[in-house]
Amino acid sequence: MKQFLKASLAGAMALGITATAAMAQDVTLRFQHFLSPKGSVPAFFMAPWAEKIEAESDGRIKVELYPAMQLGGKPPALYDQIRDGVIDGGWALPAYTPGRFPETEVFELPFMTAMSAEASSRAAWDFADKYLMDRLGDIKVLAVHVHGPGIIHTKGDPVMTLADFDGLKLRGPSRQANALLETLGASPVGMPVPAFPEALSKGVVDGGVIPYEIVPPLKVHELADSHTQIGGDRALYNTFFIWGMNKASYDALPDDLKAVIDANSGAEASAWAGRAMDEGDAIGVGIISGTDNKIHTLDEALVAELRTIGEAQTAAWIEEVTAKGLPGQEMVDFAREAVAKYADSM
Repeated sequence: MKQFLKASLAGAMALGITATAAMAQDVTLRFQHFLSPKGSVPAFFMAPWAEKIEAESDGRIKVELYPAMQLGGKPPALYDQIRDGVIDGGWALPAYTPGRFPETEVFELPFMTAMSAEASSRAAWDFADKYLMDRLGDIKVLAVHVHGPGIIHTKGDPVMTLADFDGLKLRGPSRQANALLETLGASPVGMPVPAFPEALSKGVVDGGVIPYEIVPPLKVHELADSHTQIGGDRALYNTFFIWGMNKASYDALPDDLKAVIDANSGAEASAWAGRAMDEGDAIGVGIISGTDNKIHTLDEALVAELRTIGEAQTAAWIEEVTAKGLPGQEMVDFAREAVAKYADSM
């Protein structure tokens, strides 16, 4: 009997140790972003991504999403929050810290990206894999992506000619977008996108450039009257996004849970994020079309003129980054070829 009890006690203790070890592998990951949960990327990519991670880990990984910077800080700080372990992961925009990630500006150059965010995001991952991983080596890069075509949203008269840009105060998202707006005669006002509605309502800006997908969450269609889309097969401008994870948080996972994260990272995750933007664009267009607001499309001659202006800006950018030791022309050529490859295949 004594031997039986000892054996039973030893078995129970071993079982308890095993259970404790298993529980110790369970982890909660806190991811933060700066949008409302209703935004297309949070709704159609981040939330489903988190659910997929939880399901494929059999519940051993719990992903908590914190919208609207609920864990503190401002949008430009997100990359550093990921790197420093303030959060386990999040959604960062290199454009909010100009000059820090110069390679990412390739996808923010005029008329670089296709009308499909999914296609362009696949190209963005290929580009990042070749040119960016050293620059982003202090985090675990899960995905990179871009949005759909940027649209010009204004109060009052629409932007339909080059002259219409003159003197307009327009919100811009990045150094390259702002440079283009300035060349066209507008006065660019750089700001993170959550600040745009208040700036528009208070007259700080006359309008701004954002894709259709973010219009409904920000209620821009209630503040702007006119929405000018560029037309053609390439977008006027774009913005580069990073979905990343703290390296220490990733490294602390056991191998089987790292495999779950890895299986939901890379090219397909990047395409998924871009596809979420495309879904949001369709919703945004539908909502705007149900109002009295007007959607305008520039004529082909003006688009051709804008593309010529964009080529000059791209040439200037190549010269600028080449002087800093980066392969500017090579990066532009690679990005254009990758965008064309994926755009043509969709």
